Amino acid sequence: MMKFFAAVLLLISLALPASALEIEAPEVPESAREQMPENTQSFAEGLWELLKKALMTVRPDLREACAVSVSVVAAVILVSLLRSFPGSPQTTLNLAGTAVITATLLLNTNSMIQLGAETVRQLSDYGKMLSPVMTAAMAAQGGVTSSAALYTGTAVLDAILSSLISRVLMPVVYLFLALGAAHSAVGEEMLKKMRDFIKNAVSWCLKTLLTVFTTYMSITGVVSGTTDAAALKATRVTISSVVPVVGGILSDASEAVLVSAGLMKNAAGIYGILAVLALFLEPFLRIGVHYLILKSTAALCAIFGTPGTTGIIEDFSTAMGMLLGMTGAVCLLLLISTVCFMKGVG
Repeated sequence: MMKFFAAVLLLISLALPASALEIEAPEVPESAREQMPENTQSFAEGLWELLKKALMTVRPDLREACAVSVSVVAAVILVSLLRSFPGSPQTTLNLAGTAVITATLLLNTNSMIQLGAETVRQLSDYGKMLSPVMTAAMAAQGGVTSSAALYTGTAVLDAILSSLISRVLMPVVYLFLALGAAHSAVGEEMLKKMRDFIKNAVSWCLKTLLTVFTTYMSITGVVSGTTDAAALKATRVTISSVVPVVGGILSDASEAVLVSAGLMKNAAGIYGILAVLALFLEPFLRIGVHYLILKSTAALCAIFGTPGTTGIIEDFSTAMGMLLGMTGAVCLLLLISTVCFMKGVG
């Protein structure tokens, strides 16, 4: 009789419904909530909706950038006309032209630098919330070693990159512009070399950190993923062989739970990727509009302008390119880490 009741209790316990771990990506910050697509289950549809919403928000920046471009072209034309008169003070006109163009472009550039800094901060803060969720999801699927290694790499590199950008590289952009304006005004070759050194140093820092990060994630994913896959296989074999009668059932059940955990992890990952892009796309496109307009303005002014006035416009467009690289680097770091988490074990 005792064996009968024990068997009944065992059957009842096996019949109880089992629920997998609830895994949800953190909510996107309020500043980017309007950009989030309605469909967060399909990556393709969500990305298309994100792009459409982001493109709609860049119209004011496009008008503003075009208005500033017209003002800059007018200033360059005026300086060129005044320089064409015999006996005109060439040095004074060059200084005045550089000062006017710098003052015209500096206001918009400063707002874009602040936008880039805020975007980097928001991306980093969201990454700090998303990474633990993806780590827990991957650990629930059996990737304990992989999740810990990936989380460590993501957290460390994100902290280094975001701190470097906010505390060093963003302020360096102002120094780059100051050196560019000074070189355009006086034509000193040493100032040009210092300006170029800053540009190359910023590019080198971003490329080096991303290269280190992608290399670490690749090596970590292969080594620890293989370890986790072997451990999971050994565990399922042990359950199936050691537990009598119901060992095979429990082994199959564990496989089903791991698959469901993987599905939830992927759903959270898709939402997280869309949230990162919602934070990133609008500022990136806004800065990109100013970058393209400045590039076009510099190309137009090169036809009739002086090397000094054209050079300072090129420097401002280069500064916008630096901002695009900084925000893009942080976004790329988060996207790569999220995809690595979504790959799972083995």
